[in-house]
Amino acid sequence: MYKLDFKPGWDVFFLKMDNATQEQIWKKIQKQKNETPARHMRFGLEFYVLQIGQNRIALKTNEKEKIKTIWFVGNHKQYEKWYKEQ
Repeated sequence: MYKLDFKPGWDVFFLKMDNATQEQIWKKIQKQKNETPARHMRFGLEFYVLQIGQNRIALKTNEKEKIKTIWFVGNHKQYEKWYKEQ
C-alpha cells in the first residue's frame, strides 16, 4: 500500500475541470494507493504518466518509502507544455 503525497501546484488545471472529470481523475489518483502499472514519461526521467481520456497525471514513486507523489494533473496540451519544462 502506497501513501499519496501532492506536490504544491499539482491542482492548477485540475480545479478548473468540470466536476465529472474531477471525480473520474480523483478515483484514478486514489487507485494509486495500490500497486498499479504506469508508463514512464520518457527515458531518463523518474516520472510516470497515467491517462484518463484526454487528461494526464504525472507522478513519481518512491519505492523505498512507499510514497507516490502527484506532480501534475491536466489535459494533454497542458501536460505537453509541463513536461517540456521538466
